[in-house]
Amino acid sequence: MPPAALARYDMYEKITLENGVRIVFENIPYVRSVSAGIWVGSGSRFEKASENGASHFIEHMVFKGTETRSASDLAVLMDSIGGQVNAYTTKDCTCFYGRVLDTHLHMLTDILCDMLFCSKFDDDDVVNERGVIFEEIDMYADSPDDLVSERLFAEIYRGSSLSRPILGKKSTLRKMDGAFLKDYMRRHYNPKNIVIALSGSFRREDIDYLAERFSVLEAHGENKLVRAEYTPSFTAKKKPIEQNHICIAFPGITASDDRRYAMQILSTVLGGGMASRLFQSVREKLGLCYTIYSFNSSYDDIGTFGIYTALGQDTENRAIEVIKDELRRVYDNGITELELSRTREQAKSNILMGLESTGTRMNRLGRGELTYGCAPDTDELMARYDAVTLDDVHRLARDCFDFSKSSLSAVGRVKPADEYRELMLK
Repeated sequence: MPPAALARYDMYEKITLENGVRIVFENIPYVRSVSAGIWVGSGSRFEKASENGASHFIEHMVFKGTETRSASDLAVLMDSIGGQVNAYTTKDCTCFYGRVLDTHLHMLTDILCDMLFCSKFDDDDVVNERGVIFEEIDMYADSPDDLVSERLFAEIYRGSSLSRPILGKKSTLRKMDGAFLKDYMRRHYNPKNIVIALSGSFRREDIDYLAERFSVLEAHGENKLVRAEYTPSFTAKKKPIEQNHICIAFPGITASDDRRYAMQILSTVLGGGMASRLFQSVREKLGLCYTIYSFNSSYDDIGTFGIYTALGQDTENRAIEVIKDELRRVYDNGITELELSRTREQAKSNILMGLESTGTRMNRLGRGELTYGCAPDTDELMARYDAVTLDDVHRLARDCFDFSKSSLSAVGRVKPADEYRELMLK
């Protein structure tokens, strides 16, 4: 195996190759499956405006054939190992992953390495796959729940790469050919931004194989983070659909903020399930909507707290007023001891139950290493949730829920954006 630095943690081991690639892995001898993922710190927010959509386009193209295997060959091989192989792109990363029986791990890793190192990027395939992505873009445009959040982020982060869609725009995608995509991948798939994560049943030879394959990567360029800024914004798009889709937002916290555990508790209390305040008040007591929930979008430099709902044109004003009332109650009084205890146990139960899935464990290893430089130990996570106090949650609510910084996106048979602004700020 090439020279590497080996570190041991409570539940997993970590190898850092000389070129900066990190391999994190935990062996679970009592299972027969293994989940493997290759995480690359390259997503849409590292693209220039003229490159928008390149990261997602590359994710598609690596499945279209390599120097020794056609797209059909790859598909047959993936089916023949009886597992799951897939990929996805986010604003800040791209992930290629799979889950197979331990007897097929070598084939899975060979396929993933072949796709990453030897993809052809044939121009005929680029043309065909561009059409597929255009269909994907149209599908999202026809999905109002996706469209409303996309328009929200386009406005509140206007002027930064975070405002641009992960899928890209048709105008930028039309200009991309195989040579461009291959060069973009070479420049942005920097070994220092690559994490390989494994969880499940495997042999040490499997780790050695991955180390050998990835040790040949050379550094090319750097993924520079351009900080984004939150700007309160209101946007409305008319669409002839039955429900109005509403997304309300406030400035949130970054991904590495120590208050992220308090934020998860605050979000769950407000809109994290059937017992949440928003679900109980807006849906159960008043019957104003079918769906309502809260969410957090956090990045290295910025974050957003959001609330989504879909409802009728005649009930949206009343629902927005009720949402505002619930936010003001939390701002003024915080949450109760019962809510804190219930939500804390819910978070801890999700962590512990996730330990029964090699896929969840692999994701925790890969995402943790890529974002924080380590994967938090389970006992540490439990302790962090136990340490959250009522005052922590109350202070966070007062930091976030400043209505002068609120934003709103609406899609459907909607009013002008200025009317929503007046409704939120009065």
